[in-house]
Amino acid sequence: MQRVNQIIRRIPVWLVYLMGAAPAPWLFYQGLTGGLGVDPIEALEHRYGELALQLLIVVLAVSPLRKFLGLNLLKFRRALGVLTFAYVALHLLVWLVLDVQIPSQIWADILKRPYITVGMAAFVLMLPLAITSNNLSVRKLGPRWRSLQRLVFPAAILGGLHYVMLAKGFQIEPLVYLSLIVGLLLLRVPFPSLLTRLRQADSA
Repeated sequence: MQRVNQIIRRIPVWLVYLMGAAPAPWLFYQGLTGGLGVDPIEALEHRYGELALQLLIVVLAVSPLRKFLGLNLLKFRRALGVLTFAYVALHLLVWLVLDVQIPSQIWADILKRPYITVGMAAFVLMLPLAITSNNLSVRKLGPRWRSLQRLVFPAAILGGLHYVMLAKGFQIEPLVYLSLIVGLLLLRVPFPSLLTRLRQADSA
């Protein structure tokens, strides 16, 4: 794994940004030229949202990969987080600008449709993460910056739930995404202390 980490250290962060951002204009072009099927707006909205979840899962996997396998991707975590938010924002913009378009209808949908309410809650939680994803914020906030970054955990769960709730009928794929998110979060739990708490609860 040391050899792999040495190779990873040579990869520039800008390349991660470039490769991560590349699907966005390509998918938009596909939508304009009929490459996304009979309902390109819905397909584009779905693909952007799916890419956001995939990147979010990679972000959540960075720490467990380092802890359990020794694979060090910390260098790219901020870039992956920024790309995640960018695709969430694109997903939202397609819904706002191309799909709904009517401002009053947007607010009504947020209030009346639970999956949209959950999705918007995830977006709101991610906003401060995106705003503070810079070196200046790290210096200014100090230890509070790390605490703020923990908002990604509830945001990830809400994002996974949003996908499950909007799926029509029973679909395996959204459940797989949610399961991966929950599983990666559970890997962060210090299991010895968790077992101690469970024993204490049983004896109470």
